[in-house]
Amino acid sequence: MNAQAQQRRLIDRIARMLEADGKDVGQFETHISRVLVAAGYAFKFKKALRLPFLDFSTLEARRFYCQEECRLNRRLAPGVYIDVAPVGGSLVHPVLGGAGEAIEYAVRMHAFEQSDLWSKRLAHGLLDGGDVDGLALLLAGFHLDAARAPPDAGWGAPEGVSASFGDTLAELRELVPQGAGEDRLPVLGEWESLERMRLGRAFRHRKAQGMIRACHGDLHCDNILTTNGQVQAFDCIEFSEDLRWIDVMSDLAFAHMDLEFHGRPELAARLLNRYLEITGDYAGLAVFTYYRVYRAVVRAKVMLLRASQLGTPAGDRAAARLAGLSYLAFAQRCSRTGQRAIMITHGYSGSGKTTFSRGVVELLGAIQLRSDVERKRLYGDLAEVAPDGLYSDATTRRTYEHLRKLATAVVAAGWPVIVDAAFLMAWQREAFRRLAADMIVPFFVFDVHAGHTAMRDRIRSRRQSAADASDADERVLERQYDASEALAPEERVHALFIDTEPGLSPKRVRETCAPVLSMFRAASQAAQAGPVHAAHIAGQQRSGDWPQG
Repeated sequence: MNAQAQQRRLIDRIARMLEADGKDVGQFETHISRVLVAAGYAFKFKKALRLPFLDFSTLEARRFYCQEECRLNRRLAPGVYIDVAPVGGSLVHPVLGGAGEAIEYAVRMHAFEQSDLWSKRLAHGLLDGGDVDGLALLLAGFHLDAARAPPDAGWGAPEGVSASFGDTLAELRELVPQGAGEDRLPVLGEWESLERMRLGRAFRHRKAQGMIRACHGDLHCDNILTTNGQVQAFDCIEFSEDLRWIDVMSDLAFAHMDLEFHGRPELAARLLNRYLEITGDYAGLAVFTYYRVYRAVVRAKVMLLRASQLGTPAGDRAAARLAGLSYLAFAQRCSRTGQRAIMITHGYSGSGKTTFSRGVVELLGAIQLRSDVERKRLYGDLAEVAPDGLYSDATTRRTYEHLRKLATAVVAAGWPVIVDAAFLMAWQREAFRRLAADMIVPFFVFDVHAGHTAMRDRIRSRRQSAADASDADERVLERQYDASEALAPEERVHALFIDTEPGLSPKRVRETCAPVLSMFRAASQAAQAGPVHAAHIAGQQRSGDWPQG
């Protein structure tokens, strides 16, 4: 009997022993682990196997990696992980948590409801923006505090990043059934090769800037949960430093990709924007699409490995095979260049620009650049030490220059951008119109307005709640009235108008954005099928040349 079969029998005996004690036992299985759930606890056993990317074939290795799993996962799921439980006794009469010489080990965890998993919440339509905001906050804080890879470590170097992608494609060639999509692999391989050359400087820049950090490494929707309103991420990569010490964008890209794969692109867009708003890591967008494709390919491999394992029930194997092939198809779709545009808002404080912009983010997958946030990123809390503080002429001019640099980087990376600022002066709007012309992308002005009373009431409510980045008060609003310059006739050609006083619904946002959507659809239909090399984008900024916030 081989080690895996022997281990399976041992775990079966432990399950029967728990049932004999009157406990209801639930069982779950992945391609590398098996979990028993009983009496409020979960016991996770690492399968006694060796794969190209891990080795759990010895008892000592399983003990070590059980300890590593507890240590590492307490970073993002401290309420889940308890300790490592040894299995004593014998193969015939095992004792879970028993004394004496251990014959197996398991990670002991607090059990949670399967309905808490994001994959289940997605399936039942229960995942919402609050969940996504919680993950963005959790992940941003985690990444900002995470240990940085030493400069002389190989992690994050272009060669290593590309090797991981190439190794995954090579493994897929052995896993994808003939006639079931294997023709996608050489296409993805060619795309990766072109992107590797184009992004070499960007990868090196990310590494030099300390963006290779001790991450989660496996952040898909089966490894994220919301319990009692708290978002946690568990089951990180413990078995490979190469897969854990990665660019923070690779970590984020996994969750983003998986949300979109599960049919919720608006939540994916919200996650990305909330994260970027907190961290300011807009430079990471240069490599984000590469990592999205890589993560979809990784997920395809994992699911197809699961489908190929002996002992997996036939129904589970079929479902895993279908999921794996679907991820592979999705990886190819992710590799295609998206539509780009420069969009700006125009309106007074309290007009509803930010609420509208967030609707545009979820509708178009745009990146939102918010002046209130970026102004503070540049100046800190200057409002406390200067009367005009964050709204002086000098700070305003510098803020718009910074927003223009960020917008340039976002669009160069292949994303549409919406710049959420007042844009009350003609020179501010003209700077972005010229930028769009230089980068050969569409330009839109969203004229966002509401009545004076409504704007004043919103400003008061916002300041009382102290829950928003804006520091504008009624004095700022009055100064805006005095100093603003109306849209000129030539500007109104680019303008789309929205009255926010009746409130903003997704339907109204969509109706306002109809010309943008129409242009995006036309551009998409005109594009060739298959991956498009992003270096062909007109006005492409050189990889690695990023404004520093």
